[in-house]
Amino acid sequence: MDLDTDFFQQRRSRLLGLAYRMLGTPADAEDVLHDAWLRWHAQDKSALDDPEAWLVTVTTRLALDRLRHAKVEREHYTGPWLPEPLIETGEQPEAEAERAETLTVSFLLLLERLSAEERAAFLLNEVFDYSHAETAAMLGITEETCRQRVHRARQRLRQDRPRFHSDAAMQRQLLERFATALEHPTEQNLHALLAADAIHVADGGGVVSATLRPLHGAERIARLYLQIALHEQGHRIQRELCVLNGEPALLTWADGKLVTAIWIECDDRQIVSLQVLRNPAKLARLAAVTKSSAGTSLH
Repeated sequence: MDLDTDFFQQRRSRLLGLAYRMLGTPADAEDVLHDAWLRWHAQDKSALDDPEAWLVTVTTRLALDRLRHAKVEREHYTGPWLPEPLIETGEQPEAEAERAETLTVSFLLLLERLSAEERAAFLLNEVFDYSHAETAAMLGITEETCRQRVHRARQRLRQDRPRFHSDAAMQRQLLERFATALEHPTEQNLHALLAADAIHVADGGGVVSATLRPLHGAERIARLYLQIALHEQGHRIQRELCVLNGEPALLTWADGKLVTAIWIECDDRQIVSLQVLRNPAKLARLAAVTKSSAGTSLH
């Protein structure tokens, strides 16, 4: 491996983490990195004062262009849009304790509420620890404009943050209880796991059955899963717990096919929201992981 390739590979994880947080889709993030690599390969390195800053700048601007197009497409998406989970590999973007929250599905959904420009400024400054001056230079804007974008992003995220900070151990416990309840479901045992004002968001992409709008209330969500349990009868169902995007997730396999991935937010004792991924295209990468390595079977 030559020195230029080695330099890029040493920073690949950081660049992938940035691109993924910008776009919420691993394939798009990897496409951005491929384009960044081609530009890096063609670049005269002797002309660069700070090669790493150059790579971050190119990656950010490529991701910005792609995100602007993606936002237009997502406006016409059938039903709610959820990020595609990031599969854990040896090239997993860095997720130190202080950054783990910024890879969760909930946080990525919060970022969707920002403009593309606000999202880039916020991530570079708040998550990747570049100064306002460094971030401004990377984005080609003034430092004052950068400060304003970061400030607006902070305000919006603070207003829209979930009411509860979910603890991973509690999430796992409630997901286990939820999976157990689905084995012999009644409206009562499902209802008991859900906060009265719980919300259910499902992404089927218009390809498979899924609620087309967020579903509110424990009663409505419990009834939905009673219907799902009826549809599962006669099929070989396997549920597994795994960790995706730094959080516990519940996978459901039907007749050997991955059909659902669920993340939750919770308070100290109940589920307050469910994010349910049903879109087969988004589950395809995850389905390629063998069951034995995807998680721990609950049955």
